[in-house]
Amino acid sequence: MARYTGPVCRLCRRERTKLFLKGERCYSLKCPVSEAVTDRHSRAYPPGEHGRDRMRQGSEYLTQLREKQKARRIYGVLERQFRNLYDEANRQEGITGENLLRMLEQRLDNVVYRAGWGASRSQARQFVRHGHVIVDGRRVTIPSYRVKKGQTVSLKIPSRSMFAVRRNMDTLDRQVPPWLEAGDGGFAVEVLNPPLREQIDEAVQEQLIVELYSK
Repeated sequence: MARYTGPVCRLCRRERTKLFLKGERCYSLKCPVSEAVTDRHSRAYPPGEHGRDRMRQGSEYLTQLREKQKARRIYGVLERQFRNLYDEANRQEGITGENLLRMLEQRLDNVVYRAGWGASRSQARQFVRHGHVIVDGRRVTIPSYRVKKGQTVSLKIPSRSMFAVRRNMDTLDRQVPPWLEAGDGGFAVEVLNPPLREQIDEAVQEQLIVELYSK
């Protein structure tokens, strides 16, 4: 399966905002787009030879494109997957942009990330791929699996003692969102309801994405 394997800090620099793709590093002064980094070594500008020239304000289309790219990179979704999700969201009742974000939040790798077991969504995706995650008592190894209301996502018993999981749960200051309910000592979460827009804390302007795909 195709996936991005390049430097993720480059993606944050391109969007000129923190996308929290690298776990703990994103909360430290090592982050190249950290507001606290003010010395001459700071790289809080887009990557590439002409990165500083890209700081200028672009067109309306560029603003919409960058918002779409930012959402894709936050959730680790490829372009075709993202477009298919948009088309599905557009067919559903309600607001298309909110439907899209809701489906992205309900991905299994995102739920593992929201539960605090993974430091980043890429690490959470790896946990799912390696068979550490159980949904309603059955192992699921598909990161894009969409959880539904009433389902319970948990870590396998042997996987709960992994160093990475223990360290993330002890050090990450991340609260379980209100649409999930933690249980079993924090090693399981139940989906109470599909998330509402106000319960999704990602700084994504979904209306710009809808405008882009509506052209």
